[in-house]
Amino acid sequence: MLSTGAPVGPFGILDIVGMETPYNLHIMQGKKPTAQFLTDKIKYDMVDQGKMGISTGKGFYSYPNPAYKDTGFLKNS
Repeated sequence: MLSTGAPVGPFGILDIVGMETPYNLHIMQGKKPTAQFLTDKIKYDMVDQGKMGISTGKGFYSYPNPAYKDTGFLKNS
C-alpha cells in the first residue's frame, strides 16, 4: 500500500474477491506441496470458519470497517 499508493493491500483484495477464488485456483494447481499447503490453509482457516471476505463481513479483516481504512494503519508503533 505504501509503495504503490494502493487503497487496499493484498489481503484486502482477497477479501474483495472472496475466498472461493484463491481456494479454487489452488485446487486447480494440483498436488504440488506448496499449493496443497496453501489450499489446506485457506480451507481450514478461512472457508471452514465462514471467513469468505466482504460477502460474509469477515475475512482477513472485519467489515464494514476494515482496519486498513484507519488513518494510522500503516504507521510504525
